Amino acid sequence: MESEDDMIDDSVSMEDDFYSGDLSYCYDDPNDNDNDYYSDDDNDYGLLEDDDEDDQDAMISRRPQLSYTVLKEADIKQRQEDDISKVSTVLSISRVEATILLRYFNWSVGKVHDEWFADEGGVRQSVGLLERQFVQVSNSRELTCGICFDSLLRDNITSAACGHPFCFSCWRGYISSTINDGPGCLSLRCPDPSCNAAVGQDMIDKLATCEEKEKYARYLLRSYIEDNRKTKWCPAPGCEYAVDFSVGGGNFDVSCICSHSFCWNCTEEAHRPVDCDTVAKWILKNSAESENMNWILANSKPCPKCKRPIEKNQGCMHMTCTPPCKFEFCWLCLGAWAEHGERTGGFYACNRYEAAKQEGVYDEAERRREMAKNSLEKYTHYYERWASNQLSRQKALADLNQMQTVQLEKLSDLQCTPESQLKFITEAWLQIVECRRVLKWTYAYGYYLPEHEHAKRQFFEYLQGEAESGLERLHQCAEKELNKFVTGDGPSKEFDDFRAKLAGLTSVTKNYFENLVRALENGLADVDSQAAAASGKTTSSKNTGGTSKKGGRGKGGSKSGGSGRNVDDTGN
Repeated sequence: MESEDDMIDDSVSMEDDFYSGDLSYCYDDPNDNDNDYYSDDDNDYGLLEDDDEDDQDAMISRRPQLSYTVLKEADIKQRQEDDISKVSTVLSISRVEATILLRYFNWSVGKVHDEWFADEGGVRQSVGLLERQFVQVSNSRELTCGICFDSLLRDNITSAACGHPFCFSCWRGYISSTINDGPGCLSLRCPDPSCNAAVGQDMIDKLATCEEKEKYARYLLRSYIEDNRKTKWCPAPGCEYAVDFSVGGGNFDVSCICSHSFCWNCTEEAHRPVDCDTVAKWILKNSAESENMNWILANSKPCPKCKRPIEKNQGCMHMTCTPPCKFEFCWLCLGAWAEHGERTGGFYACNRYEAAKQEGVYDEAERRREMAKNSLEKYTHYYERWASNQLSRQKALADLNQMQTVQLEKLSDLQCTPESQLKFITEAWLQIVECRRVLKWTYAYGYYLPEHEHAKRQFFEYLQGEAESGLERLHQCAEKELNKFVTGDGPSKEFDDFRAKLAGLTSVTKNYFENLVRALENGLADVDSQAAAASGKTTSSKNTGGTSKKGGRGKGGSKSGGSGRNVDDTGN
């Protein structure tokens, strides 16, 4: 029997559309308790859809629904309790034992059931759930503690399911030390080194302090998320929401109600349509020392004596290494400055470098320096645009928040229009925020696109350019043209024209980015298919032409005669 958690490993289709509904969930009030679960079914998470309801229904029916649910702490506790109750009822065991079983099997109810019914005895042995007490204790009034070896009344001695007797004081010290050590306390065992008996939450509740009980409960709650393969915490700093992800959707981008969007697969910020491997390489490149080395190679030369890199910061070619080396040399040829004079062309016009270059002396060093310089220029080109779109997105988020909290109400009063009819402005800003994110990651994609695939690069840059151009028009319209209506003195006759323009630009930009995302997720396969079609058409044309030509030659003649004719045509 295959458990529901094993389904996570199944292949996930990546062919669904990129945009999947309204993004206004990003700004929901986290304190709103109207719904227990913040499910994807509660909101439409895509960008703009057509006003036509039939078209909208058609779009929704064609794309898979988002497959995640954002959970608050109360939701997590409820789910945890439900799973414990389910296992306890089905297996006819206590809730404490059910909790220990679920912890051992990473909170997978299906896995617990499968393993238990397949080999109950083996599971009990592995987990430490004993069916009966195996340590025989005397019936005397006093018992000896197995840790401090004090003889105490039976009322001051207790034990786990195994029966090993320990005094309350030793138990408290053992439990306190384990809880303060961290989440390992959830796998607590009998203090006897030879015993595998599990110690459950009932012993914690009986002997631990209030503070220790709270810590234990917190560890237990967090384990439900961190050990469960279907759930993860939102990685945003300070966020205490979790996300339950289910198989069925091809989109790994997840949006928490704290407004942070991230990739479920790698937990980096949402980066669709770029794959996780590309994102990992790009982030590593941005943070690694590789670009420092590239800069050093491109803008410095090693001292001929001590080999330390030196940057040329003045005009003349006379270089002096820093102490203690102090070697003086020529920047051009790296030769000792003492050897330079009129015979080499003068101190400031050394021609030995050009002569040596022609002889091939500096070819390898120059080649490496040129490669480093080109690599640095390429990286700088893509990084600057990646970072610029990131900053633009952050500014757009701030503008969106300002629009929603202050300006919409003011605009509604000035234009005598209900706020419900100004939704097109919010939708435009949401489109801008999302498109800035997509555009940012396309520059990481472009950086790693192979240089030799010229057709793909041209197609990618065309799609990227069209999308970026549309986004800039939309952003300018929402940012600057809207301002005159917000700062105006009263209703404007031009507002309806502005409404139509902004809504139109939003729709056009959405289409541009849908095309761009679809192409990148398909690996720019359209280029390969078009090339294959063109190649097939050319081959077919040649074959058709050759057949008709050969048929003409053979018409009315013998086979041997036809062959002789062909030989004559070659020039013999």
